[in-house]
Amino acid sequence: MFVPVVDSNNRPLMPTTPARAKRWIKSGKATPFFKKGVFCVRLNVEPSNRNYQPIAVGVDPGSKREGFTVKSKSHTYLNVQTHAIDWVKDHVETRRNMRRARRFRNTPCRQNRKNRLVNKQKLPPSTKARWQWKLRICNWLSSMFPVTTFVVEDIKAKTWKNGRKWNVLFSPLEVGKNWFYSELRQLANLETRAGNETYEMRQELGLKKSKNKLSNKFDAHCVDSWVLANWFVGGHAMPDTIALIEIVPLEFHRRQLHRLQHQSGHIRPRYGGTISAGFKRGSIVKHLKYGFCYVGGWVESPTKKNPDKKTISLHDIRSGKRLTQNANPTDCKFVSYNSWRVANCA
Repeated sequence: MFVPVVDSNNRPLMPTTPARAKRWIKSGKATPFFKKGVFCVRLNVEPSNRNYQPIAVGVDPGSKREGFTVKSKSHTYLNVQTHAIDWVKDHVETRRNMRRARRFRNTPCRQNRKNRLVNKQKLPPSTKARWQWKLRICNWLSSMFPVTTFVVEDIKAKTWKNGRKWNVLFSPLEVGKNWFYSELRQLANLETRAGNETYEMRQELGLKKSKNKLSNKFDAHCVDSWVLANWFVGGHAMPDTIALIEIVPLEFHRRQLHRLQHQSGHIRPRYGGTISAGFKRGSIVKHLKYGFCYVGGWVESPTKKNPDKKTISLHDIRSGKRLTQNANPTDCKFVSYNSWRVANCA
């Protein structure tokens, strides 16, 4: 694995080897830091040169898992497998049911607004969240590597059903894909390959793709993203590294003032939100006992001496397992904001 390098203005440079990065840090020439789970170095001096090699990012979209590969002609710098965001549709349905339930209550309510989205093109929330997640990963990679081209496996919406065409112009998949492509073109050049073309390139190299789509191995999704990147920059007949990192997005719940069911005594419990006792949820903190972890929810723990005392829950960065629910916020030192966790390194 190579170490991403940025200059003093956080502009990405060509990556370096871990041994060289270690020498830079020891001599004070560079400062180490983490960029959303990836170790990087920041140069404290002017780089010896700013020559760049073409670097391509291969993108293999998927419904459950997705693959990303950063590669040049000489090296494969990073393989990333991510979990897709697939919970937005259920959250929107729950919100709709809660709103419908409130309409039947005998309580005052405001007059309905006009439909401000009529005759306007918009993305469904679930589709928008999926493509925004891909764009966030591409932006993250572009902030660490001088990416010149994105190579994406082009996916097609099903436009035939029962022998006739349907959903040709208004497919959420097509609309979301086109929006994603337009955003990528603002970052770098864009190349697309059809799924059958990716299959043919993989067959020419003698690579096989696993049928287990939920596996965290290289041959599940990163093999296709590597083939796409290698098609553009060339340089290898076989992958020079199959190591990868697996990224899982954190699921945050919006603050809900009204729940579906009342508790005993008609008391609505607090639920959701993005702030936990002063910490933004998902933030990486360093705890005196548990070390580096990320912040979850919070609980009111009043005492006689401190009736307003609050404790927060801490979770393991890799597994997401809750470590404690009674951590004192004063024992946590903020490190950085975070919206996903690195689940596994293979």
